[in-house]
Amino acid sequence: MKMRGFVLIEVMLAVLIFALGVLSLGQCVNFCLAAEHFKEEDARAGRLLANRMAEIEGGSIALNDSSTEELKGMWEGMKLKTTRSVLKKKNENGQDITGVYAVRLELLWRSDNQDHSRELTFYVYPRQQ
Repeated sequence: MKMRGFVLIEVMLAVLIFALGVLSLGQCVNFCLAAEHFKEEDARAGRLLANRMAEIEGGSIALNDSSTEELKGMWEGMKLKTTRSVLKKKNENGQDITGVYAVRLELLWRSDNQDHSRELTFYVYPRQQ
């Protein structure tokens, strides 16, 4: 009789250990899926910033001092802030460099109840029309 009770406790303990292992594995899979989702969003944000930089450098988008844009389509739910400021630098002869702007692109989005952002700063010399 004692042996049967011991076997029952042993089986219950084994089932408990197995259940904890399965729950842990499920949580690991959940974390991996969340990380993959964030990786995709971050890559998409990087592509958007690179595309917008190319559009600004190419002159296809008018550059204002500051603007905020709610994005549509593939980038639904993302907000792009563009800030332009005059670059105040001097050349090797001590003369002011004119006509060059520092442009800062900041992309904001919300995912999984967390705010995320990515930014890109570059210099641009607008084309003369």
